[in-house]
Amino acid sequence: MGKPKIRFKGFTEDWEQRKLGETLYSLQNNTLSRAELSLENGVAKNVHYGDVLVKFGEILDVEKEILPMIVDESAVTKYRNSFLQNGDIVIADTAEDETVGKCSEIAGLSDEKVIAGLHTIPCRPLFNFASGYLGYYLNSDAYHRQLLPLMQGIKVTSISKSALQDTEIQYPKLLDEQEQIGTFFRDLDHLITLHQRKCNALKEVKKFMLQNMFVVGSSYWAFGYGQMPGDVRKDEEGLDTMRNLGRNMAYLLKALEERRNG
Repeated sequence: MGKPKIRFKGFTEDWEQRKLGETLYSLQNNTLSRAELSLENGVAKNVHYGDVLVKFGEILDVEKEILPMIVDESAVTKYRNSFLQNGDIVIADTAEDETVGKCSEIAGLSDEKVIAGLHTIPCRPLFNFASGYLGYYLNSDAYHRQLLPLMQGIKVTSISKSALQDTEIQYPKLLDEQEQIGTFFRDLDHLITLHQRKCNALKEVKKFMLQNMFVVGSSYWAFGYGQMPGDVRKDEEGLDTMRNLGRNMAYLLKALEERRNG
């Protein structure tokens, strides 16, 4: 099929191109709704299409992510031949926009039972791929552009399993090159996460300083006027100003207390 424009040093071989249906085969997914799942306990973990679309990235590390649980033991028995493995791909086949087809590659699995859920198409490679390659490639614009004319629906968009099977998938013949690509994008994700955490921390510092660096004000100069004892009590404008100051201070103290208590 040719060669990509950007490659890691030392690789010169042409890439392979095949139909997705010749590269991965489909597993069975369950049809359990959110209401039938539990966040506390269960007999198997469930990969929900909504989480694939919004929560999970290209790589779904089952060990680190919190997945909802299937509580029905009969469901586990029914789908025992479709328990997910490391390297499997879970594709969301339904969405409210053109994110249909977003997918996650399974990683971090040891002995957990994990099943693909409602509105997903779980797939398993027919031959070995380096960890991470398929997860990043199948979410790339280069691949996703093929899906746009295959999407159906107006308010809710979907794509069929048969349509996906006819799409083209491209990959390096050498596992070493696949591995370098997967590692490169994983490292980028790690770097993005670190910077995002720093950004969030700085936003919290800014918010705190905005709340604490400025003197609480009122509607005018915060004092009453008088030349003789008792005159201040007759200064209605000064008294209103002090009342406003008190309300503003009370509001700020309450906001700070709520922030401290989470």
